[in-house]
Amino acid sequence: MLDHPSPFAQSGLPRPSRRRMLGSAAGAALLTAAGTAAAPAARAATTGEPRSTPSRSASRTLPADAHAAAAVRAEYLHSWHGYTAAAWGHDEVKPLSGGHNDFFAIGRTFGLSIVEALDTLYLMGCDQELARARAWVEAHLDPTQNADIHVFEAIIRLVGGLLAGYNTTHSQVLLARAREFADRLLPAFTSSPTGIPYTHVNLRTGRAHGREVPLAEAGTSVMEFGLLSRLLGDARYYDASMRAYRAVLARRSSLDLLGTVIDAESGRWLDHTSRAPDPPVDSFYEYLWAGGRLLGDSRLTGWYRLLTKPVLAHQSDVRGGRLWFHGVDAASGARTGPTYQSELACFYAGLLAKGGDVSRGAAYFRSWSAVLARHPVLPETVDYTTLAAVDSGSELRPEYANAAFDLWRVTGESGYKQAAWNWFESLRSHHRVAGGYTIAASVDGSAVRLGDLTPGYWFAENLKYLWLMFSRTPRFDYRNGILSTEGKVLAGAR
Repeated sequence: MLDHPSPFAQSGLPRPSRRRMLGSAAGAALLTAAGTAAAPAARAATTGEPRSTPSRSASRTLPADAHAAAAVRAEYLHSWHGYTAAAWGHDEVKPLSGGHNDFFAIGRTFGLSIVEALDTLYLMGCDQELARARAWVEAHLDPTQNADIHVFEAIIRLVGGLLAGYNTTHSQVLLARAREFADRLLPAFTSSPTGIPYTHVNLRTGRAHGREVPLAEAGTSVMEFGLLSRLLGDARYYDASMRAYRAVLARRSSLDLLGTVIDAESGRWLDHTSRAPDPPVDSFYEYLWAGGRLLGDSRLTGWYRLLTKPVLAHQSDVRGGRLWFHGVDAASGARTGPTYQSELACFYAGLLAKGGDVSRGAAYFRSWSAVLARHPVLPETVDYTTLAAVDSGSELRPEYANAAFDLWRVTGESGYKQAAWNWFESLRSHHRVAGGYTIAASVDGSAVRLGDLTPGYWFAENLKYLWLMFSRTPRFDYRNGILSTEGKVLAGAR
C-alpha cells in the first residue's frame, strides 16, 4: 500500500507511464503533503485532507439520458476550466495548489491536456473551447524540443491526440504536427536491431535508448501509425509497428503466451510471466483487435484470437463466482505471483465483448462492479480473493467507464449505463474539488485522502465514455466509431 509521500511529488520528477505503476511507489506520484495533513472540515473540498465516506449503495437513481449527459458535460467543463485558469499551455494541472506538472520532461511542455482534449471538446459541442485549444496547438506545440520522451506515451497521447484532432477539425496543421512527432519517434523503432522499439527517444537528436521494453510498449502503436500511413500514403509508420509485432510474436511460447518485458536488442524475454490483462502488457492485446478493425488487417485480428485463447485457458481464475486473471509462466502455464489485479485491467471486459466473448466480458465487468460497491471509488490494485485494496490510491482511471461503454455498445443493455452512472457519482462525490478533479492518495477505509493532479488522460477518456453513452451525439458514428487505448476517436467522427 502507498502510505508515504511519493518521491515524485517532492523531487519534481515527471510522472511515470501509467502502464508502469502496478506495485510501484510511483503509483502515488504527485500526491502532496495536503493529502495527509489534517485540516478543518469546511476546507475538505479544496485541500487534500481526508473527507468522510458516505454510505454506499449498490446503485444510484439513473436519470434520463438528457439529464445525465448534461451533468457529465458540466463536470467536464468544470475540470477543463480549472485547467485553463491555472495551467493553460502546460501538460497537466494541479487543481488544489493551482500549479502545473510537466509530464514528459522537466522544464518542457507539450500542452498535453490540450492535445488530449481536442476530440472530446468536439464531441461535447464545446466549439469555442475547441477553437481555442486548436489555436494553441497549431501555434505552440513543438515537436523539436531537446527532450528524451517516452515513446509509448507520446504515440498514444500526442500522435493519437493530434490525429483525433485532425479527424474532428480537418486541420492540416494538426495532421502535419502528428507527422512531425511520428518522424521524430521512428528512430526508436528503426534503430532497434529487432524492430522492438526502445522505450525513449530524444526528439531533437533521434538518440534512442531503453532496451527493457514492457509488452504494451512493444505493441501499442499500430492504430496511430497505421492511420497516419493511410492518411499520408507513407507506409513507414505502419511497417515499423508491424515489424515490432512480428518480432514479439516470433518469441511467443509453445503455449502461445507472451512474457512481460523483452529486450529490444537481443529479443530475449527478461520477465517470462504472462500477466494479461494487467499492466504493463494490457494494450498490446487491445491494439491487435482494434488495429485489425481500424485498418482492416486480418493478420492483427488473427493474432488477437491466437493470443487471447491461451490467456483465457491458462489465466482465468474464478473466485466466489467472480472471474479474474492471474499471472502464469509463459512456457509452462504454472501459476506465478499473488492474487492481485490492477484497475487498469478493467478495460479487458470490454475488449473480450468486442472480440466476440460477451459472456466472459460481462462476467469480468461484474467482478469490478463488486469492487466498486466495496470502496468509495476504485482503488489502484485489489486482492481479488477479498476485494481489499492493495494499492489504495486512485489515479482517476478511465478503464471501468471504458468497459461499460464497450459492453453497452455491444449489447445495448441499460445496466451498463447504470453502472457507468454509479461510477460517475462516486467520482463526483470523492474526486471533485474547486479547481476540477484530482487524484486520491487513498480511497480505503472511512475517508478519501486527496492528492493534487488532474492527469492529462482525464480530458481524453473518463467523461467522454459517459457522454457518448448518454448524449447520443450526432457527432459520433456509434456503429463504426473506433477509439484508441487513450480514448481518441480514430474513426467515426462526424
